[in-house]
Amino acid sequence: MAGAAAPKRQDTRKFFENLSGAGKSIAVLTSGGDAQGMNAAVRAVVRMGIYVGAKVYFIHEGYQGMVDGGDNIKEATWESVSSMLQVGGTVIGSARCKEFRTHEGRLKAAHNLVQRNITNLCVIGGDGSLTGANLFREEWSGLLDELLQQGLIDEEAAQRNSALHIVGMVGSIDNDFCGTDMTIGTDSALHRIIEVVDAIMTTAQSHQRTFVLEVMGRHCGYLALVSALACGADWVFIPEMPPEDGWEDSMCQKLSENRADKKRLNIIIVAEGAIDSHNKAITPDYIKDLVVRCLGFDTRVTILGHVQRGGTPSAFDRILASRMGVEAVLALLEASANTPACVVSLVGNQAVRLPLMECVQMTQEVQKAMDEKKFDEAVRLRGRSFENNLSTYRLLSYRKADSELPNSSFNVAVMNVGAPAAGMNAAVRSAVRVGITEGHKMFAVNDGFEGFYKGQIKEIKWGDVGGWTGQGGSLLGTKRTLPGKHLDKIAEQMRIHNINALLVIGGFETCDRIKQSASGTKRRVFIIETMGGYCGYLATVGGLAAGADTVYIYEEPFDIRDLQANVEHLTQKMKTSIQRGLVLRNENCNENFTTDFIYQLYTEEGRGVFDCRKNILGHMQQGGAPSPFDRNFGTKVAAKAMQWITRTLKDSYKGGRVFANSEETACLLGMRRRAMVFQPVSQLRDETDFVHRIPKEQWWLKLRPLMKILAKYKTSYDVSDSGQLEHVTRVRPKESNTSSAI
Repeated sequence: MAGAAAPKRQDTRKFFENLSGAGKSIAVLTSGGDAQGMNAAVRAVVRMGIYVGAKVYFIHEGYQGMVDGGDNIKEATWESVSSMLQVGGTVIGSARCKEFRTHEGRLKAAHNLVQRNITNLCVIGGDGSLTGANLFREEWSGLLDELLQQGLIDEEAAQRNSALHIVGMVGSIDNDFCGTDMTIGTDSALHRIIEVVDAIMTTAQSHQRTFVLEVMGRHCGYLALVSALACGADWVFIPEMPPEDGWEDSMCQKLSENRADKKRLNIIIVAEGAIDSHNKAITPDYIKDLVVRCLGFDTRVTILGHVQRGGTPSAFDRILASRMGVEAVLALLEASANTPACVVSLVGNQAVRLPLMECVQMTQEVQKAMDEKKFDEAVRLRGRSFENNLSTYRLLSYRKADSELPNSSFNVAVMNVGAPAAGMNAAVRSAVRVGITEGHKMFAVNDGFEGFYKGQIKEIKWGDVGGWTGQGGSLLGTKRTLPGKHLDKIAEQMRIHNINALLVIGGFETCDRIKQSASGTKRRVFIIETMGGYCGYLATVGGLAAGADTVYIYEEPFDIRDLQANVEHLTQKMKTSIQRGLVLRNENCNENFTTDFIYQLYTEEGRGVFDCRKNILGHMQQGGAPSPFDRNFGTKVAAKAMQWITRTLKDSYKGGRVFANSEETACLLGMRRRAMVFQPVSQLRDETDFVHRIPKEQWWLKLRPLMKILAKYKTSYDVSDSGQLEHVTRVRPKESNTSSAI
């Protein structure tokens, strides 16, 4: 059967080798406010464009550079984007341009592009920049006619440049663009905010202080909302959901209750565009004066400002921007004269293309709904991800009185298993609080299955998990002991404590953290070993984020000939102006080709061209505070899991007992393509390689060709998932028990 199915699968796949950029010219520009990750997008466009045989141009200083022309429009080379992946901001510059808003300015810009035969434009910026690009495209044929009439171009040039293709990528730290789950720069901005919050928490606890933090977001509260989720803030103010009248008393009461519960600090996060229900601005100073006047608490204000735009881009932003840049070039290669301007977006873990103006119009509708005080509509228009963030924050932040809780007779236990992973504590906190809100009695199991069979089980209350979100490791304790030998004792403990449901957080080693070492002043190659067991995810995605030249993983076998080819490839690159090489090796990729072996091979073969350094990252990858993504993802996943447990318990409850006999009562929750899916554990048997503790099919293996292309290797790239221009969905998908966007 497997043999019969293979040819059919081969026929349905599409490879980008059939797409040629020969004879085409692509220009890339960054416009509007800068955002971390823009350089990664520029790098990906340049390298992918050159890879497919196109000429690629930088347009410096955004639309101003396009209007001014001259040296602002320069041809890019492979080496010209080297070492820019880890740099914040935009190295090709960005500027606001009033002249481009005029017809005369756009005429000048068109002339400058036609002189270089540039008919493919990749614009990285916000909705204003992308709207301007679309207008430019709509006017293009008219602009060419004017240039022809004025004698600035000839008929042949007009024919050769008859159609302008535009693809946008959204670079905005506010995440204020509809149609994509994340915009370039948002995750890095969250890192800056959380770094400040974590630092403030230590001083606030020392002095029992209240801190009011203002974060960016004039029209969108995403940064404020997600940072509030990620740090467990006491209160958050966002423009999409103003507080009800009388909020001052409610907030002060909550702050007072938290302080009475021995919580030594209070954190209040305010988006710069926060308003009340009468569209009156809510400022940090107003909140501070209110807290001081009503409660007498020592209160300080911190306005983060442009710190949020600064610093190096996060791994997430580097990968997001790299994937979007490659997808943008593919979209330009496939565009026809009738293809509308599109924007490359992220939905779940997939890159998709959406009509640019559909996204812009929906983004504008959000503001219109807010202006008309239709705030529920504004939240809905922001998308499912924003809605889920808001509903999860409400679930976790507002503690109901015991009399308000649903009447539930169920006991639910929470435990961690496997290796400690950043974000576990955020997930436990979320599970405990959502469980209590659902009316359950919650129990914590210490030290994994070992603690379970030994009876290390105790009830855990709302206040017991306060401040857990930002803590690294596992506060419950976790061990790798498997339950197999102790099932009878575990069953006895479940009977003693009357446990009706169990939420297990962990599994095969998981970790979203990787440290990138590598910035040399001389020609130097770094050989770095990453963790991951037999799973090459960390090495591959870390390699994509750090611009690695080669990544060795278990899932992709290699031999001495591959090693030799890799060394020769890197040696040739290092003879150019490129100063740095990076090689990543998953710890279990090959038992014979060890990190020491690879280090010695590269050292010997690179003699006279580059020198080598090696670094085994080890357990530092599991240490430290969790990233904003891990805090937020752990929080939302655990909340969703606990709601599923509640539904399943109710469905399984008959005659005073819980009957959990069907396979649907033991599920794994995880992301598949675009949705969070509950999959029965029994179904995972056929999909899992238990010897090596990895799935048989890994979605991220599709990213490896992308990494190789950006490192100048000739390779095959399956683009079957690309190419379809989708539409922005306005209809809410039906809620189901099996999946929903997160």
